Amino acid sequence: MDFFEQQAKAHRKTKWLVIYFALAVAAMIAAVYVAAILMFSVLQERRYHEYDQGYPHIAAWNPVVFFGVSIAVLGIVGTGSAYKTMSLSDGGSAVSELMGGRLIKTNTADLHERKLLNVVEEMSIASGVPMPQVYVMDEENGINAFAAGHKPSDATITVTRGCMRILTRDQLQGVIGHEFSHILNGDMRLNIRLMGIIFGILCLAIIGRILLQTSGGRRGNNALPLFGVFLLIIGYIGVFFGRLIQAAVSRQREFLADASSVQFTRNPEGITGALKKIGGLGEMGSRLVHPHTEELSHMFFSNGVSEPFFGLMETHPPLTDRIRVFEPQFDGTFPEVRYDDVAEGPKEPEEVPAQASARGPLPDVFGTIMGGSILAGSGKPPVIRPHTVLPNLGNPTPLHLKYAEQLRDSLPDSLRAAAHEPADAMALVYAMLLADDENLRAQQLAGLEQRAGAGVREKTAVLFPDVAAVATHAHLPMLSLALGALKQLSSDQYETFSKTLGWLISTDGKVEMFEFVLQKIVLRNLDSRFHGAVKPIVEYYSVKPLAPDCSVVLSALAIAGSNDANETQTAFDAGAPYLRAPQDSDLRLLPAAECGVQQLGASLDRLDQAAPIIKKNLIDACVHVVGADGVILETEAELLRAICDTLDCPMPPLVAN
Repeated sequence: MDFFEQQAKAHRKTKWLVIYFALAVAAMIAAVYVAAILMFSVLQERRYHEYDQGYPHIAAWNPVVFFGVSIAVLGIVGTGSAYKTMSLSDGGSAVSELMGGRLIKTNTADLHERKLLNVVEEMSIASGVPMPQVYVMDEENGINAFAAGHKPSDATITVTRGCMRILTRDQLQGVIGHEFSHILNGDMRLNIRLMGIIFGILCLAIIGRILLQTSGGRRGNNALPLFGVFLLIIGYIGVFFGRLIQAAVSRQREFLADASSVQFTRNPEGITGALKKIGGLGEMGSRLVHPHTEELSHMFFSNGVSEPFFGLMETHPPLTDRIRVFEPQFDGTFPEVRYDDVAEGPKEPEEVPAQASARGPLPDVFGTIMGGSILAGSGKPPVIRPHTVLPNLGNPTPLHLKYAEQLRDSLPDSLRAAAHEPADAMALVYAMLLADDENLRAQQLAGLEQRAGAGVREKTAVLFPDVAAVATHAHLPMLSLALGALKQLSSDQYETFSKTLGWLISTDGKVEMFEFVLQKIVLRNLDSRFHGAVKPIVEYYSVKPLAPDCSVVLSALAIAGSNDANETQTAFDAGAPYLRAPQDSDLRLLPAAECGVQQLGASLDRLDQAAPIIKKNLIDACVHVVGADGVILETEAELLRAICDTLDCPMPPLVAN
């Protein structure tokens, strides 16, 4: 699966949605115009009939009526779509709460919830996607799930109570891998736009229902109920065709998500086992009872509504077809599953996979993985091949998943526990930024007490030795784990946290590259949660106007890898051609003063507005810059992952065989 090709397909599908939407609105304008002409004809006939007079017929073409109808339909449908889209502007959390989802606290002690969070954490580290918030629909006993959001930083994953309790760990991993595929493939934003479009069309039917209930008026001269009937019919016809588009888009993406999940986990029995349990539950299956189920039917892991009478309205392929992709010999027989038999779930704590149970250094099966050990200062920088990095972007492998499982479970218990508590997660991030110098660290801790309180200061001091003992390459995974807890802060806590973070970084009078990376990732992933930040639209389809920004990024990477001027120039020259920029572009190696953290941050914000193909070429160029000497340093890897995160291109851990 090519991440950027899938992103481009999502963009193209969005454009086609706009075209379909425009055609649907045009057809509704024409239909409403005809209904309006008929209504005026009825009114005029009644008026003249009252006085026994002949009446002039209404002309079939009336520009005034057409203009009025066009404005009314555009206003109703456009306002409805805009309202629905704006109501979901908070991202995945708004959609999850719309379906009655309950946010699972990262410090939960419930065994089922802990199992679910562990699976999501592993997927998050392995794929490079920031830890999404996880919701459970407590009233839903069927097996289903969905991912929602505008972009990876505001994504959520929501599962039913039945999904969390009935499925085994492997089966749950298959379902979560399927949902992560939707995050990586750009399906979430497309799904939210579909919801807005269909709701806008539905508003016409709602107006029709209101008119249908109006009184007949004096002497029955009120034709509004008749007009309401027309609007009701037209609106629901529009919704019908909207549902067809919705179903067609969904069916195409489900097979891809299934395949991506199996490719990710290398365990087809996980996802097929989940599908078989859906079939084995009988009528309950994957059905949902929430009133908004129909509205979100295209987003679910499996069909959440009753089987449609019209086959083209199916939002998901049949279970047997999905299973036979991986088990061609499947005969269509589903072993019976009784919810009551499994609802209580495991009696013991969630088991850690056998290959991830050991503490300490990562085993040799990984070769060299960013130092090969969780302990700081051990191992050598890994040798990488630049051409192997880009294919893994948005396309994690089983090796990444195994790495994530073992890395998470190799972290000291104190750090893993802190990453799950919102207040302690703040202290964990602060601890990553404390200075090695004892005197400066004492000043930083004293300042923390003034700004964040004595409790945070004490927790930060306690965590620092464990943080310092962990290799630098483990800091970003720890940060990813902590993001889930940090999203559960209150608005006031987040404001204090973000300000304190900026102060702590500036205490030594300079901003190191790791400090820039950490702050960039934290603010980017949390601002959308607390400030409602909206992803900018694509504004750049050519790399030429972005050449100065590309120069800043490539220069920063080249300088981060070496202090030697010749080596820096060689690295820059190794990556620049992969931008595929026009020859007259202003692309050159910049001095360190012109590609510092402030310039780098501003350039990345502009590059985030580029089309997917520009982002692909930029990341390809970045990889060849850091890989010019055949070795990737931890500082280079961190900066590279921060660049990818800023561009909404999740990057899995760099693994060298």
